Amino acid sequence: MRSVVFAYSDVGYVCLEALLAQGAEVVAVVTHDDDPGEQVWFRSVRALAERRGLPVYTDERVDSAEWLARLRAWKPDFLFSFYYRRLLPQAVLDTARRGALNLHGSLLPRYRGRCPVNWVLIHGETETGVTLHYMVDKPDAGDIVAQRRVPIAADDTAHRLYGKLADAAAALMRETYPQLCDGTAPRRPQDLSQGSYFGGRTPADGRIDWRQSARQIYNLVRAVAQPYPGATTRWQQRGLTIWWAQPAGGGRDASPGTVVGIDDESITLQTGDGCLRVLRVQLDGELESAAGAWARQHDLKEGTVLT
Repeated sequence: MRSVVFAYSDVGYVCLEALLAQGAEVVAVVTHDDDPGEQVWFRSVRALAERRGLPVYTDERVDSAEWLARLRAWKPDFLFSFYYRRLLPQAVLDTARRGALNLHGSLLPRYRGRCPVNWVLIHGETETGVTLHYMVDKPDAGDIVAQRRVPIAADDTAHRLYGKLADAAAALMRETYPQLCDGTAPRRPQDLSQGSYFGGRTPADGRIDWRQSARQIYNLVRAVAQPYPGATTRWQQRGLTIWWAQPAGGGRDASPGTVVGIDDESITLQTGDGCLRVLRVQLDGELESAAGAWARQHDLKEGTVLT
């Protein structure tokens, strides 16, 4: 079976690796050039493909007449998209004789769209997973082949959860690729009315609203902790990133965002419901530090309000 693989990031890396380990004939790999403005913390699909002697392309548009002719000449049985960042148009999908499939990082039809690993944490989910599905001209809407569930621990960050999803994705490909090849893979339609769709995120979406509950703010903190841009607030007109925090029980008689306690390790703030114990912070232009040490260095006082 001949395959063209569109892939990026760690999920792309492990899924391509899983295909190659099973002897898949990958005739080409399409990936992205790394964005110099983005922190690249994941393994390189391009490097893996080059080590294995596979042709690699980084063209950002693959629906030109030249590209469609190239795809048709390769005569792929399958197209696979593993965390490739662009929606593949129908003309591209149609070049695959036996189907075009995508690996999505949620239990579809829930959390269709972008950044599912971040969104499930923001919403306090206790379970997510990965889904292999056929691609259609609507994002993450095609028939499901297989899914693998992944539990979410109470202290999982997006980075830690992403690692769990990558492991699950590799296992799913090892299980389902032989079924795709011999024609025994299941296929069931999605009921999109039972799902949800979320768009992409920007660093500005990490801004803390102290009127939310301590649990909601904690979920935001872990959803955008390193290597993501972080949850942010402001102190004396400067940005302050909160890299780690924990819910801290009952609230005080204070407005949301008010500092209600400081100790050697942490700063405790009132939220809209309960308190949040902040453990790691970074003021713009400074290095990350323990919150308590930062508070002493900057003479932070109880009663100060972060905005």
